[in-house]
Amino acid sequence: MNWVYWGRLYETKFQAGCLAKRMENDWWIYGYECPREIEVFRSRKGRFGVRYTHQT
Repeated sequence: MNWVYWGRLYETKFQAGCLAKRMENDWWIYGYECPREIEVFRSRKGRFGVRYTHQT
């Protein structure tokens, strides 16, 4: 399983969590397949990001 990392890091876990929820709910609007798994992670410098996996 390979993770795809969103291209931006956020200061708070809340901001990253909002993006993750939006990704879960809005993929169908743009005609993309919904990611199999979406996760909020913490970087080594303490910022938060979002990563996801595609369905295969």
